[in-house]
Amino acid sequence: MPIPWLEHGESDFPPVEQALDEPNGLLAAGGELSVSQLVKAYGQGIFPWFDESQPILWWSPTPRMVITPAHLHISKSLKKLIRRQLYTVTMDRDFASVINACAQARINSQVDSNSQVDSSEESQDDAQTWIGEAMQAAYKDLHGQNWAHSVEVWDGCELVGGLYGVAIGQVFFGESMFSKRSNTSKLAMVYLVKQLMRWGYQLIDCQVSSEHLSSLGAKELARENFLKQLQNYRLLQGKIGRWQLEITDQELIDELG
Repeated sequence: MPIPWLEHGESDFPPVEQALDEPNGLLAAGGELSVSQLVKAYGQGIFPWFDESQPILWWSPTPRMVITPAHLHISKSLKKLIRRQLYTVTMDRDFASVINACAQARINSQVDSNSQVDSSEESQDDAQTWIGEAMQAAYKDLHGQNWAHSVEVWDGCELVGGLYGVAIGQVFFGESMFSKRSNTSKLAMVYLVKQLMRWGYQLIDCQVSSEHLSSLGAKELARENFLKQLQNYRLLQGKIGRWQLEITDQELIDELG
């Protein structure tokens, strides 16, 4: 069954109910990765996902993997890592390096079997490398207008883990994460979730299911239920401007008990 083709320039998306069952969630092709088009897409529960050999592909799968901040699960091993305070966690300090590291993570794990990248901690991009140059440029533009944000995990001056995504209203749409040390992507997620809770955020979209996300407490929602929550929460006021981590290591440790 053919899917709708979007012309170059800002285009209206077809209703998400028209997304294909196979491949799951494929809704449309074409269009552009402008800031306005991406913001419109995320606000409707749609995201781009394609490799550089394909046209831009737009998706809205079902079920949808989400984390409700209050239901974050922190394992014993992750709590131990937090208490050891081996790393420094920041927000929006180096978005460009985070998205580049996410793009390189899968390539490195495929090419070098001795790579330090922990491929078990990759997000929805574990099947292919999809963060090409066009995607990186588009999300850097989003970051420049304070729609996209990053979390960085540092070992001294070395970036060893992190994630990035898009924020609209009180919803954060996670895009990708990477680890160069064990559990550093999960560490980035814990700090993100705890900070978002402080700011009143209601929902974190993780797009599609993975064991890595399930271990953090992510659950699947039918697309219809996800969209209902999205339409409510995207209209609420989120954090304005560049993000800065406000929760301290000690506060998080005290919270863990």
